[in-house]
Formats: sequence, structure tokens, C-alpha cells
Amino acid sequence: MASQDWFEKDFYAILGVPSDADDAAIKKAYRKLARQHHPDKNAGDPAAEQKFKDITEAHSVLSDKKQRQEYDAVRQMARGGARFTAGGPGGGAGAEGFEDIFSSMFGGQGGNVRFSTRGGGGQPDLNDILGGLFGQQGGFGQGSPYGDRGGFGAPRGPQRGPDIQAKTTLSFRDAVEGSTVTLSGLDGQRITTRIPAGVKDGQKIKLRGKGGDGDPGAAKGDLILTVSVEKHPVFGRDGDNLTIDLPVTFAEAALGATVAVPTLDGHAVKVKIAPGTPSGRVLRVKGRGVKTKSHTGDLLAKVAILVPQRLSDEARAAIETLRAQEEGADPRADLFREAAKD
Repeated sequence: MASQDWFEKDFYAILGVPSDADDAAIKKAYRKLARQHHPDKNAGDPAAEQKFKDITEAHSVLSDKKQRQEYDAVRQMARGGARFTAGGPGGGAGAEGFEDIFSSMFGGQGGNVRFSTRGGGGQPDLNDILGGLFGQQGGFGQGSPYGDRGGFGAPRGPQRGPDIQAKTTLSFRDAVEGSTVTLSGLDGQRITTRIPAGVKDGQKIKLRGKGGDGDPGAAKGDLILTVSVEKHPVFGRDGDNLTIDLPVTFAEAALGATVAVPTLDGHAVKVKIAPGTPSGRVLRVKGRGVKTKSHTGDLLAKVAILVPQRLSDEARAAIETLRAQEEGADPRADLFREAAKD
């Protein structure tokens, strides 16, 4: 929201970008400066800490389309790029009126905005300007940056601190079972938080009150934590179900068998392979998936039939006997029949 101290701050200069920089350039500059001045790298350096806060504030405003529009309007006034008169016959020749200024800023809509002056000198009051520009006409209504107390020029209330973005990476097991992580806050203090069981890759977790400082008396912003989850060499995930490829021999699949399947907790469970089980069939083990507060998933074991790489003479003879018995049967007949359909 618009703030009177924006007159004194050049957020573009703080980030080292031109005033017409696009979102990508602003983000790139912020990340570079944030790494350079982060409290973790400059412990005990008040200047670096203040610089980091300034960088964060600048990025918070310029990365928000609405706030950036407000800020640019305020800065235009601060640079003296417009001349103001109180309007009316005594305004003076050649001076630009309020309606002309805001009409040029906002596509011809400024003519509908009216301002009052204070102090008798014909100079506009900043609260009146910002209230008319960003709030309700004729006063500050609900949604105005100056509160909902009403009254033209009513001062804004204390502003909540900005939200801060952060990232953390968890192992697959920690994401499934839950974990405790420690992060660094803006003030350099350590923040310890519990990541709930079942968190997904890319999921965002909001830590209330762990973001940037607000105005005196106002609440701090939030820390928005994005979680990345590493891959596991054996297990995968499908929602709250865990998945695993289960190798079985041709004999086990053809004749049937009971085999052991590993679980994420380090134990093993037994599953029954029915005679004639094809490759790709999924066997479900109840309650061995991801456990959350409201639900526990299953373990899905997908059968993968192994083809032996080396055969003994006896094994080769047995397979050749099997092939002879199946002679004349075409396992791809249904495939070709379905492929020929319109």
C-alpha cells in the first residue's frame, strides 16, 4: 500500500535496476543482492542487515503490480515532474492542475478525482492526494490504504510486514514421515519448524509471523516456505500411495508364489502372486503408504517379470518344451485385431 516514506525511497536504485525494468530483471537483481547481503553471510554487520531489509522491501513493492503502480505515481510527484495548483481562477497560467496530472497517469480517469488543500497556501496535502488516487472519492472507505475510519485525509494504520519467500529440500523419507527443519529469518535468527508428514514436492507452507517487520505496532509478515522433495531409488509416490516395481521370476508369475516386498519403514510384507500373473499387474498392500492426519495411503507393487539372462541346459530344455506346447498360439492376435478397428 502507498506510504508517505515512498517519497524518500528509490526502490529502483536500491535494486540497481532502471525504472522500466520488467519482472524478470527485478527478480534477478533481488536474488543477487539478497545472497550478497543475507544476515547469514554478514553476521554482526548492522549495515548489511539494514541493506537486506531495504532490498526485501524494494522487491516486495516492485514485484507487486498494484503496489508498483502506486509507487511510480508517488515517485513522479516526488521528482517534481508535475506542478500543482489549487485549481480555479487563481491557479496561475501554465500550471498543471490535479485532474490533468492524474488523467495523464491513469488513462484519462483523473478528471473524476477531486482534492482539497490545507494550510491556506494552495499546496495539496499528501494524504488527500493518495486518498483520492488509491482510495474512495470524497473520503477513505473500506479497502483504502488509509483505513476505514472515514474522513478526508485520515491517516493510514500501521502496515503489516511483507511476506518472505524461502525454500527447503527434504529427503523422500522425511517428506513422507515428517521432519523438523531450521531456517534463517530476516533478522538472522534461527527459525525451527515442523514439516508435517505427507508434504508433496512443490508444496508451500505458511509460517505466520516469521516474515518481514511491519510498522511499529503492526504484525510481522509471513514466511512462505516452498518444499522440494528428493527422489527415492526404490519408492515413488502417487498421491498418498507409495509405489514400487516388484521383480518376479517367470516361474513365480506362471505358477504362483508368495514373495516379500520392502516397505519404507524398513520392514517387509508378504504378497501373494496368483498363478498366471502378467507383467504390469498392480498388487495393493493396505495401509503401507503415506500417513497423514486424515488418511493413510497404500503400497502399490507393480509386477515386473524378469527374463533370465543366462540359462542352464536344463532350463533351456524346459523352455523349449514350453514353446513347443504353445506352437500355433499367437499372443499378438488380439493386438492386431484391435489395431484394425476404426
